[in-house]
Amino acid sequence: MKNTWLKWSALPVAALLAGSVAMAQDQSSSQGSSSPAPASQAAAPAAKPDPTIGRRKENQQDRIANGVKSGQLTAGETSKLETKEAAINGETKADRAANGGKLTAAEKQQINKQQNQVSRDIYKDKHNANTAQYGNNKVGQRRENQQDRIAQGVKSGQLTAGETAKLENQQKGINQQVKADRAANGGKLTAGEKAQVNHEQNQASRNIYHKKHNARTQAGAKPK
Repeated sequence: MKNTWLKWSALPVAALLAGSVAMAQDQSSSQGSSSPAPASQAAAPAAKPDPTIGRRKENQQDRIANGVKSGQLTAGETSKLETKEAAINGETKADRAANGGKLTAAEKQQINKQQNQVSRDIYKDKHNANTAQYGNNKVGQRRENQQDRIAQGVKSGQLTAGETAKLENQQKGINQQVKADRAANGGKLTAGEKAQVNHEQNQASRNIYHKKHNARTQAGAKPK
């Protein structure tokens, strides 16, 4: 009877010991499963595209926008500069399309050479004797306001180089008309000429708005 009692009393102790061993094994297993995967199994980070070309384009646009805002660049000068930028952008797009979205080393070098030339042109145009002259009158104030809106669109990325070139070419035409009218009238504009200029600026204003709010933007900018 005594031996039987000892046998049955030992069972709980054995069960407790077995449970402790099992718990220890579970903890060891869970710790092992939570350990990081070997470096060879870790996913390699995705390669990032070279941002140099994009940064250069953005920097050029900022310089042009500042020149328009300050009056250092006339509408004609801005139109020429943005036409050059639009051509470079078109070439870059075509090169990427032909190479699976990438640029070769030679293509990058060529684009950088072209941007160097445009950079020199921007500097010369901003530091020559030609500046935007608005005058203290309604016609001049309207011209200045249009230029400020264009500069803001270039700075924000809402206007592409091609769109800016077209808008500034339109402003250039208006400016030349105003200059010719003033020259023919002793430096003044008649009431009819003022009305005509205002009508043309209304059309230009609508063009600025539409181009700033369409789906086309500089790379990286969001439509508004």
